[in-house]
Amino acid sequence: MSDNDPDFDEGESVSSGPAWLGPKASEGETVRRSRAGRGLSMRAVLPNAITAAALCAGLTGVKFAIVGDWEKALLAIIIAGVLDGIDGRIARLLKAQSRFGAELDSLADSLSFGMAPAIILFLWSLQDWSRIGWFASLAYAICCALRLARFNAEIDAEDKPHKSAGFLTGVPAPVGAGLVFLPTYLWLATDMPVWREPLLVAGWIVFVAFLMICNIATMSWKSLRPSSDIRIGAIAIAGLFVAALLVETWWTLVGICVVYLALMPFGIVKYAKVKKARTAKAQAPN
Repeated sequence: MSDNDPDFDEGESVSSGPAWLGPKASEGETVRRSRAGRGLSMRAVLPNAITAAALCAGLTGVKFAIVGDWEKALLAIIIAGVLDGIDGRIARLLKAQSRFGAELDSLADSLSFGMAPAIILFLWSLQDWSRIGWFASLAYAICCALRLARFNAEIDAEDKPHKSAGFLTGVPAPVGAGLVFLPTYLWLATDMPVWREPLLVAGWIVFVAFLMICNIATMSWKSLRPSSDIRIGAIAIAGLFVAALLVETWWTLVGICVVYLALMPFGIVKYAKVKKARTAKAQAPN
């Protein structure tokens, strides 16, 4: 899930009480009262418009799936993911964070990365195994909604061991949407019918759904910051990555999924070391 949104306008800071109950509050961020009854400020329009565009992209992916245009359906979800990744950053850049924007972003995430992928995969493969296939799609959509609800419910919690160490809890919703289409990427890249088998697709959907709601520590951008001596190389890799997406879109997406899955055990081990160090520090005599 992206660190997004909130368009709270400038006003009186909240010093006590859980005034901020919406999703996507950043740690260390000053919480301010909303413009109750006065509508959105002008600078809040842009980030919320981007969030609305992400929602529309997710819905449009379903429209393409209905007519069997699978490539465009996947690209629509990818565009939704890109927009979801920038709306909150723009809101923070403009100091246009608000409760309204937070709620809109959470709802857009649930639709674009939960319901839309579930419907697209059902239409692509699982309708041939209609009963169990539909339950697999429902499981994914429900787990995505539960993940977002859990994130929102824990936004005011003081004890956030994963986040305080630079990790996430489980797989974020946009990443889950990217992972769940792995069989579709392989099918588009190889044209092999085995990747469209309902049993395989249903099993993969349930697995990704579990990853979204589980309590394992996963890598975040904060924990993947390159050291100063390799940042020039990272720029070159980013350029090559964009070129690969344009030339070999589906194989590149397969590679991203494989790399992310390969990093998950590394994140678990790395967090275990952080947790062990914290425990030792807490037990050490003063």
